[in-house]
Amino acid sequence: MHMQDIPFGTTDWGSVPATLHPGASGQASWRTRQFGAIRVRQVQYSPGYLADHWCSKGHILLVLEGTLQTELEDGRTFTLAAGMSYQVADHAEAHRSSTATGAKLFIVD
Repeated sequence: MHMQDIPFGTTDWGSVPATLHPGASGQASWRTRQFGAIRVRQVQYSPGYLADHWCSKGHILLVLEGTLQTELEDGRTFTLAAGMSYQVADHAEAHRSSTATGAKLFIVD
């Protein structure tokens, strides 16, 4: 990721319109800002959410609230609680997310 041509700014995430994205079960609500090629999101997963696909996009992800399960396509699983993060490069390891109780995330990709 190369960050350029982004002047200093602040974001009130509550004022950013949300878009809904259904999962295989549950749904995700995204509040998204785009800065050139960099996408920054606050994402809320509903309880029972399971992603409907394996993702190969790179992310830096921070769990703000709740608990997130991340499964890699090779079968490894990771549980992240509030205050934990993960990072993965584009096309490095396909992954998908789920949560039994819901989770709020901050994601840069």
